Amino acid sequence: MTQAVPRSRAVEVTPFWSGNGGHAGALRDLFLPLDDLLVRGGDPRVMLDPLSRLNEYGCGPLPAPDVIGFASSTASPISERAYQRASLAREELMRGAITVGLDEAFDARLEDMREMLRAGLQLSADVDVVFSPSGTDSQLHALFLARTLLRAEVTTIVVGSDQTGSGTAHTARGHHFSVRTASGQAVQKDAPIAGLCAGSIALPLCGETPDIRLRADIDAAVLGAVETAIADGTAVLLQIMDSSKLGWRAPSDGCLDEIARKWPGRVQIVVDACQMRLGRGRMRAYLDRGHMVLITGSKYFGGPAFSGALLIPSLLSRRLDGHDAIASGLLDYASRSDWPKGWNGLRSRFPSRQNLGQWLRWEAALEEIRAYYQVPDAFRVKAVRELSTGLNSLVMLSASLRPVAPAIMRSDTADEEFASATIIPFAIHGDRGPLSASDGRRLYRALTQDLSDAIGGSAADREIAACRCLIGQPVTFQGGGEDPIAVLRLCIGARHVTESWSADAGIAEQNLLHHLDRAASVVAKIELLLARAGES
Repeated sequence: MTQAVPRSRAVEVTPFWSGNGGHAGALRDLFLPLDDLLVRGGDPRVMLDPLSRLNEYGCGPLPAPDVIGFASSTASPISERAYQRASLAREELMRGAITVGLDEAFDARLEDMREMLRAGLQLSADVDVVFSPSGTDSQLHALFLARTLLRAEVTTIVVGSDQTGSGTAHTARGHHFSVRTASGQAVQKDAPIAGLCAGSIALPLCGETPDIRLRADIDAAVLGAVETAIADGTAVLLQIMDSSKLGWRAPSDGCLDEIARKWPGRVQIVVDACQMRLGRGRMRAYLDRGHMVLITGSKYFGGPAFSGALLIPSLLSRRLDGHDAIASGLLDYASRSDWPKGWNGLRSRFPSRQNLGQWLRWEAALEEIRAYYQVPDAFRVKAVRELSTGLNSLVMLSASLRPVAPAIMRSDTADEEFASATIIPFAIHGDRGPLSASDGRRLYRALTQDLSDAIGGSAADREIAACRCLIGQPVTFQGGGEDPIAVLRLCIGARHVTESWSADAGIAEQNLLHHLDRAASVVAKIELLLARAGES
């Protein structure tokens, strides 16, 4: 590949609080353009390029219906429906702030949103929700709560360290994962966060083989890592995976049962469900077992990045009742409204400030969740199955795409529509073999751009080159050669299902085929870019 796309300097992160303006400043900020508010209150990943007005994932703050989107494992542009919901939510908060004051109106709305999230995911009313600017921030909340619950030094064991967010290597140890927090505080990346330091053990899902597949010994590796950490005198925060960047789940339920039997009270489990590719029944089962669950409103549901949350089962919440000691470094990562109102002790230690961007991104995500679960269960299952089959066929029929990581079929009824694979990963093979990791990143950026002028050629070629395509960001794997290779992904997202549903079965089927036609355009553009790169 030679289609390098230069990166322009990104604009500076806008903090979510109102500086010296206090609450009056926060109220004034509500009158800013909505697209500006939607990118506030995040770490540098949410920054927009000043020229393209897109973030590093190729997404902007405005709806982009012409973009071909199969990137729900990474980031998606906001939908028109969700954008309108965010606009209305802002108007509602303005009216509430005038009536009762911004603090009270904002807190009340966050509590309503907790209830909406529980209702949408069919969770028990006593499940608590801790909001955050991203799933990465929520990992820090999980570490803090695990240290509090276990009352000991903690070792974090990360299952799927090769298929989770890049910030996890830092958050697992209680370190800063970026150079700036969502509150706008400048920090040193990978420096310890006061009061949160922990040891960590990384357990990759792929073995040391040329094939990209789930290692056969993952359960044994997890049990061994837990045993080692406890023998060293620490408690364990075990971060398990459901689902990974390639759609994998690990360790097995049997492994988790064995951990519960062997080390009661010494291991707190948190489920990395940030992809949100698991059935609601399975999520409830995790919470019923006393596990915390990391989620996001983006990824599968297609809300704007970034929006995170940590789900806390009631049996853990009861143990936190009255607790008010916090890690001082966490003050840079959370505000009072992020924590449930019932947690009076903890809430009182955090500053009262409104992260308007985080709030609006969750408003948008909740609208997507609401719309998705209004679609009949049977159609959701059918749509995901047919889209999964169709995307797999496109990869198999392509001259340059090679499927990797065979799908792990699931038959548990708790998996619901996610019994079918919703992430279709593939490697790309050109004249010189598999595409390298660096060339994969170039290809990813090239797909997001209208390259019709640069490509030229026939009218058909220019039409394909003009398509702006978002797919799953490259995942790097060592593979069988000396250089790491890129694995990209075609991802089914909730909007594919929501937008396809119709009470008329014929129309619904045509809508599903339309999405597969758009996916075929993505594959065609990849083939075209590879062909032109080979000519240069």
